[in-house]
Amino acid sequence: MLMSKAVLIDTTKCIGCRACQVACKSWNDLKGERTVFSETWSNPRFLSSNEYNRIIFREIDRPDGQVSWHFISRRCMHCNDPACASVCPVGALEKMKEGPVVYDDGKCIGCRYCMMACPFQIPKFEWGSAVPLIRKCTFCAERQALGLAPSCVTTCPTGTLLFGERPQLLKEAYRRIGSEPKKYYPQVYGEKTAGGTSTLYLTAVSLEDLGLTRVGFRTDLGDVPQGIYGRAWMSKVPFVAVAVGGLCVGLHYLHKRRAEIKAEERKEG
Repeated sequence: MLMSKAVLIDTTKCIGCRACQVACKSWNDLKGERTVFSETWSNPRFLSSNEYNRIIFREIDRPDGQVSWHFISRRCMHCNDPACASVCPVGALEKMKEGPVVYDDGKCIGCRYCMMACPFQIPKFEWGSAVPLIRKCTFCAERQALGLAPSCVTTCPTGTLLFGERPQLLKEAYRRIGSEPKKYYPQVYGEKTAGGTSTLYLTAVSLEDLGLTRVGFRTDLGDVPQGIYGRAWMSKVPFVAVAVGGLCVGLHYLHKRRAEIKAEERKEG
């Protein structure tokens, strides 16, 4: 039986070298551009249609008075039941059984519903393009189809990124937590978040302590799959469309009738 693939990101191993950023841009043929540092030395400052992955730098004051650095890769979560795919009216976004959430630009109509629906703020619009499309991490779906790991995984020099079957990665994550409880925060982010994701995180401290909950790492989503909300909303669209269409037709005939009455009054006058 085919198992869904995932990537386990052990942030305690990350050294902030950004090799994964470079590999991502190289494989996806994303153009180089001038970027600037954020206040915390993250670079680039934001994800964009030309930046699918970025390393966030965080500096934490420890109880012993020392300072510890933490580096966290921000990328598409590849949700098990993605909100972006659930609201796309033309099926341009699809969750593959292998794990990736992929995008077909040949179907996209540019409505940007996916941008509004994604709780992690991942899909990005090509604002500077004459024919803009949505762009985001594809989890290297084309590499996976060839039996290869994502480019970021193969490039990481410290083993921060571990690629494999999702159930096995969760077992490995909890094995690490159990063997070194002082090293890890006792939670795997993405295991149940928003119904579960194919991008899983291990951290040394909580996401709240890292100040990440407002930059895409939400902890208020619970375990409910986000696609449920999208499908509930989209199921009402046909009724809304019919109602709006009926209203427009009614207004048209009302305006037409008023014009006819005025024309008759002028003839009588």
